[in-house]
Amino acid sequence: MTLSTQESDEDNQYVLIAKIDNAKNISNVLKAILCKDKELATVFATENGLKVTVEDSKCVQANAFLQATIFQSYIIREESATFKISLNVLQDCLTIFGGGSSQGSNPALKICYAGYGSPLLLMLEENGVLTDCSIKTLESDETLDFNFTSANVINKIIMKSECLKEAFQELDMTSEILEILLSPDKPHFRLTTYGVSGSAFSDFPRESDLIESFQCTQTQSNRYKLTLLKPSVKALMVSCKVSIRTDHRGFLSLQYMIQNDDGQISFVEYYCAPDEESVEDD
Repeated sequence: MTLSTQESDEDNQYVLIAKIDNAKNISNVLKAILCKDKELATVFATENGLKVTVEDSKCVQANAFLQATIFQSYIIREESATFKISLNVLQDCLTIFGGGSSQGSNPALKICYAGYGSPLLLMLEENGVLTDCSIKTLESDETLDFNFTSANVINKIIMKSECLKEAFQELDMTSEILEILLSPDKPHFRLTTYGVSGSAFSDFPRESDLIESFQCTQTQSNRYKLTLLKPSVKALMVSCKVSIRTDHRGFLSLQYMIQNDDGQISFVEYYCAPDEESVEDD
């Protein structure tokens, strides 16, 4: 009997219990927001699932959404539960049987949380071997509110990740900023860097087979610190589709669709504020 089907009388003490047959489906998504410089993540649990948030410099926010439907069992006995945790430690525990990328390591996982001040408990089982992990939790701080609403979105593109992966791999990383141009007119969608050897750009015409939806209402060019966007490349590399949106302030939303081995969908979203210094220079 695997962890995902076991029931225990002790489960009644927990406000959150989640079970999944393959822990890799969790670790692969969380890896997309893992940042060495930012140890702590905030976990929000509701009836819809788990949202794990990492922030940097009050300018960028990464959210990993793990919908309740990807779990074989998901129970929450309160309206919500929120806590902070070391994302690096959590990832180490999830991959304790051999790493998230190992094809041969697919442990079952049970997550338990008893409420404020309690540790997050992980129980992993593979081939009859059981491992228990207890991770200290902290009181959560208020996370950034980028006030990014659909009503204020000026431009939106949905595209297959394939071509954007190639473009990001070719970016000049000596550049401090990445300029994103979105326009109803040509070149439609352009990424530009300004490195030590000069400027370089990649264009994506709206007629491209890789662009599934193109909704741009006005020409908008914004600059973002490349160091803040670099972590999002990890999400891009494991995604199959990406949604790129900008609002009237130039704030950027990058939403990545990630499909796991079982065909289920999770999302990772990055919010990034435009570079104020570049705006002032303009």
